[in-house]
Amino acid sequence: MNRLLKQISMATISAFMMASMLSHASSLPDFTELVDDASPAVVNISTEQTVTRKTANQGSQNFGPNSEELNEFFKRFFGQQAPHQQEQQRSSLGSGFIISDDGYVLTNNHVIDGADTIHVRLSDRREYIAELIGTDPRTDMALLKIEAEDLPTVKMGDSDKLRPGQWVLAIGSPFGFDYTVTAGIVSATGRNLPSDSYVPFIQTDVAINPGNSGGPLFNLDGEVIGINSQIYTRSGGFMGVSFAIPSKVAMSVAEQLKADGKVSRAWLGVLIQDVNNELAESFGLDRSSGALVSRVLQDSPAEKAGLKSGDIIMSFNGEEIEHSAELPYVVGQMKAGDKVKAEVYRDGKEQTILVTLEARPNDPQVLTQSKQSQNRLGMIVGELPADVAKNFEIDHGVIIEQVIGGTAARNGLQQGDVITMLNGQSIESVADFMNISKDIPNGRSVPMRVIRQGYPMFIPFKIME
Repeated sequence: MNRLLKQISMATISAFMMASMLSHASSLPDFTELVDDASPAVVNISTEQTVTRKTANQGSQNFGPNSEELNEFFKRFFGQQAPHQQEQQRSSLGSGFIISDDGYVLTNNHVIDGADTIHVRLSDRREYIAELIGTDPRTDMALLKIEAEDLPTVKMGDSDKLRPGQWVLAIGSPFGFDYTVTAGIVSATGRNLPSDSYVPFIQTDVAINPGNSGGPLFNLDGEVIGINSQIYTRSGGFMGVSFAIPSKVAMSVAEQLKADGKVSRAWLGVLIQDVNNELAESFGLDRSSGALVSRVLQDSPAEKAGLKSGDIIMSFNGEEIEHSAELPYVVGQMKAGDKVKAEVYRDGKEQTILVTLEARPNDPQVLTQSKQSQNRLGMIVGELPADVAKNFEIDHGVIIEQVIGGTAARNGLQQGDVITMLNGQSIESVADFMNISKDIPNGRSVPMRVIRQGYPMFIPFKIME
């Protein structure tokens, strides 16, 4: 009897587990119809680029009428024959998608950067040589045009409606495997990466690998809500974190590229940092939010409008600024000449400042000079703001306005840190910092005194070769 009851019990449990598994499986999305509908508008992109490099002459190459004398010269003084130019072909692979039936195609700028020839292949194996309409390296977008009509197109969705946890799907050509489908969920929205100030990335756990770049990211309605662009990796392959450019950003860029072949952005002219809890308390804010202005650039729209170092921009053009990284994106979506209101917290009070935006300077030297320098330490520094010096009782040093990467990032430096000493020498100004940093040897640690949120510390600072 007990054995029978035990058998019935086990059968009941097995049936329950099977039913549970079937129920769970039925709740998972079926992507087959989406893939069938969307795939025809996804394209494979390959490029060709001719590069020239110098190699040693192997004796069978000609240098012209004096080649023997030239070879003899190199052999006598350098122990080798004269170098010659050798052309090599480089290629790259990526993905893209058709946004209009007359042949406009979106992809990433890094997929086609430097290409001499761009090939676009459709799902039905038709292949075209594409014309490059324009690129926008700041958002890593490129617009291509192929000569064809009545092409299949994707449906564009609203990336602003995305929420973490939603299912998304990517179609692309990882490692050259055409029309590979991978799926996952939205991990986060509005991600800001150190090298990209103008893109609030969509973070997903969708498997993205080399060749997926430029391909579409779909929602369950079959709408493109992102363009797969980057992955976070330590191995060179997918590690569970990938980033896509929101469709709202991509289409805004595409429209400008189609109309003008380039993208024009408004410019405010401030260097900013996040407001952490300690800074919020020191400024008298009840919570940490906004973008703290660490420096106002000379002759910038911000200076002309009366913005000052120490102002905290709480909202811009009606959009709340929770984190400093949101401000460049908001400003970048506007046009030169736009008059906008900036809600600013200054001296314990909120006030409204009217700013007339201007075109972002095109000369890279202007931007470089305005940021003092992008030096080999991987950071941009500025003079110590008076309010920071007062709040933390510091009488000398320079403030880190931006960590670009490289050495500064490896050594754990952060935006807002104040450097007061480097390699045993006191830092009084940006000029001091630049002069001292030039003499730091590669591969050897030197002491650096840093004040972070009011707390001084020494770190062993090392520049790798």
